[in-house]
Amino acid sequence: MQEPGVAEAEFALYDNSHKFKTVFGMRKPAPPILPKDKTFFDSLDSDGTCPPWLSEEDISYYADKFEKTGFTGGLNYYRCMDLNWELSAPWTGEPIKVATKFIVGDLDVTYNVPGVKDYIHKGGLKASVPNLEDVVVMEGVSHFCNQEKPNEVSDYICEFFSKF
Repeated sequence: MQEPGVAEAEFALYDNSHKFKTVFGMRKPAPPILPKDKTFFDSLDSDGTCPPWLSEEDISYYADKFEKTGFTGGLNYYRCMDLNWELSAPWTGEPIKVATKFIVGDLDVTYNVPGVKDYIHKGGLKASVPNLEDVVVMEGVSHFCNQEKPNEVSDYICEFFSKF
């Protein structure tokens, strides 16, 4: 487990607007490589400009909110991974039994982690989610598909819900 304060100190090196532009601007569909001699934000494949699907006003809104709260809450989620696994152990291997539509962007870093595409498209996800009805891979879209293509995502969701 990472000690509290380490990541926060690195995050403090950059203003919040830069952090959000960097993360939202990632377009390389591969897991980031984080060299020890670089900070997290300097390691990401992003030019640090506001992506076209967000406005400077949006970035300012996020930056202002996190100026008040900081990033510790979000970082604690990752610090707590081992405990989360421990607490959810009784449900390990249990299938998710609700009707599901899975939507992901083809440029999403998580979609491009080795093995994930095979898991999704070759039966692994369907085995874990037996009522999986559809998998949608949105072209040219990264991790924030609901923000990058809100109308398209809303259409997919409404179409899915119309069945019930």
